[in-house]
Amino acid sequence: MDIFEKLHNNSGPIGTPAKMLNSHHYFSFPMLEGDLGPKMKFMGREVLNWSLNNYLGLANHPEVRKADADAAAKWGLAYPMGARMMSGNSTLHEHFEKELATFVGKKDAFLLNYGYQGVMSAIECLCDHRDVIVYDAESHACLIDGIRLHKAKMGTYYKFNHNDMESLEKNLKRATKMANEKGGGVLVITEGVFGMSGKVGDLKAIVALKEKYEFRLLVDDAHGFGTMGETGAGVGEMLGVQKDVDLYFSTFAKSMAAIGAFIASDDPEIIMYLKYNMRSQTYAKALPMPYVEGGLKRLEMIKTMPELRSKLWENVRAMQNGLRARGFNIGETESPVTPVFLHSEGGVPEVTRMVRDLRENMGVFCSIVVYPVVPKGQIMLRIIPTSAHTLEEVEYTLNAFTTLADKLKNRVYQLEEVSE
Repeated sequence: MDIFEKLHNNSGPIGTPAKMLNSHHYFSFPMLEGDLGPKMKFMGREVLNWSLNNYLGLANHPEVRKADADAAAKWGLAYPMGARMMSGNSTLHEHFEKELATFVGKKDAFLLNYGYQGVMSAIECLCDHRDVIVYDAESHACLIDGIRLHKAKMGTYYKFNHNDMESLEKNLKRATKMANEKGGGVLVITEGVFGMSGKVGDLKAIVALKEKYEFRLLVDDAHGFGTMGETGAGVGEMLGVQKDVDLYFSTFAKSMAAIGAFIASDDPEIIMYLKYNMRSQTYAKALPMPYVEGGLKRLEMIKTMPELRSKLWENVRAMQNGLRARGFNIGETESPVTPVFLHSEGGVPEVTRMVRDLRENMGVFCSIVVYPVVPKGQIMLRIIPTSAHTLEEVEYTLNAFTTLADKLKNRVYQLEEVSE
């Protein structure tokens, strides 16, 4: 069979329904236009936007915009040229690494070009075929793809039920036995904040299992960095176990509103090992200088402007308390990630009408998640409050959601197209 013919006939698990619904540029690959912030334009209409992981409002902050512009004018977008190992290293890259490590309470860090690519490569680099990985069932796709690379090297891995310590311990027993037989070690992988549900990883309980089992712990804290903990150093700080996290990873794509990522550890030799062995960094161009200087500025603001985090949490509490008070199910979130679970009996036609009503008539834009990510008959609306939102915008959205829920209950979206 011709490869292209095969792909024409099967667009994949996400592409196929998108093709059937003709949803490109609306439900998938939507185009939000205008300055990044709470209010943007979608399909020519202004919408209240709850779909950006711009937690601290840094994406369009004037100080950030100035720092980015000044750095681009000073360095251009090419400098430095080459991979860092060969010709692309700089004192600023290494200074940024030290600042990141200090902020998250670690001795050293490695600056990465991208989050997804970076953590995939880190997992592949850390574990050889003798090692065993044990990971949370709801780990992000980037972690799963890193585990797939481990599988490609004939490595063993086990999955434990989400945040289930009994399941983790059961799999740690299996992993320990297998690692001993193969002459390898065990790496446990989980997240600080799970990006869909907003749940916090049970790091304290995982760390406690180190008293019974020998393993290292890698935490992907993409949604916790900058938002969780007293200083914003993440979930490990919040739970008082940061020192027991062996490898702390975060992307800059959330709180930092930027490109790049880092991985930190209290073992500088491990960071040096990663620097010399992570293929995604060894064979890729260094992070351009404007992203380094811009990243330093963002980190400075996270450290010196706690009011950004305070405002974020004021909005989070207003949104989440308001939703609960109105009878909405928002699951077990303990983070800014705010899922709203609704029941649907009308299937895809009902959901599409509901989303159009929410976006076009109520002017509220948020992410919509349906089966197979959530069970059949359930819809999840995912709201991301940020420090740039106002309490008035929170209240408006709460009222819109109440209207939407009433329409769902009364089967309005099952009966006919919703008109403006």
